[in-house]
Amino acid sequence: MLRRSFMHGVTAVILTVGVVAGAAAEDLKDLKVIKTHKAKDLTVTLLSESGQWKPGKNSFVLELTKDTKPVDVGKATLSTSMAMPGMAPMLAGATVQPEGPGRYKGTISFADSGDRQVTVTWDGPAGKGSTRFSVPVR
Repeated sequence: MLRRSFMHGVTAVILTVGVVAGAAAEDLKDLKVIKTHKAKDLTVTLLSESGQWKPGKNSFVLELTKDTKPVDVGKATLSTSMAMPGMAPMLAGATVQPEGPGRYKGTISFADSGDRQVTVTWDGPAGKGSTRFSVPVR
């Protein structure tokens, strides 16, 4: 009897995890690519619902993959800068939280539009690295 109760509990946990994972995958297929950038053997992809960043608060997903498979890069960060002639660069840091191997949900805010230099860094099981690329804020 105890064994049967245990098995029912395990089955319920497995089903719950499967439903949550399926919902996460479903959410991702509705996202559009903001930018894809190759960094040595990794591909860095920024995604959002609109496929772009705009002035104000933005939600996004950061993915790091190798041969289309998620890569566990450990801790990842994302920051941006915008060069202004005669002024100090405008900096913006993102809040980035892990969602699974190679996948992070983030938010970032911009005061205005313009091209931003994005820096993504990582440090974990896949090694340590960083890359920079440009993303417009429209």
